[in-house]
Amino acid sequence: MEKEPITLNGLKKIKEELQNLKSVKRPKIVEAIAEARGHGDLKENAEYHAAKEEQAKIESRIIEINNLIATANVIDVTKLEKKDVVIFGATVLLIDLDNNQEKKYKIVGKDEADIKKNYIYFRSPIGKGLIGKNNKNLVTITTPSGEKNFEIKKIEYI
Repeated sequence: MEKEPITLNGLKKIKEELQNLKSVKRPKIVEAIAEARGHGDLKENAEYHAAKEEQAKIESRIIEINNLIATANVIDVTKLEKKDVVIFGATVLLIDLDNNQEKKYKIVGKDEADIKKNYIYFRSPIGKGLIGKNNKNLVTITTPSGEKNFEIKKIEYI
């Protein structure tokens, strides 16, 4: 199985999610199933079926997180040699040359990606377009919404 890169912070977050699933959500759903069972005929018991479906989702996510942890390649960018190049885990300050706006992205793994936080997946078009580039480089990236032109203003390893 291929190792999936993850930042230290990303690993911490999925471990917290796993702990919450095991110690909070799993016991609650077991309780909800027991309560729904007490309501009698299971064939027409919507509460029971909803609870069983939720239980399946929780168990599936627990397996997914365990697999992710087992195959994680944890990368601590603060301990890597800095070469002013965009790598996994780097935070990149860009100037969008089309509108002169500054954008800041952190290059992360699949489970950490969150566009609201400007955490972008390293295999996304922008992630792939930035990896390996140097400070002050001009970069053209083809995205689903068209071509974007950026200048790399600053690369941080935080």
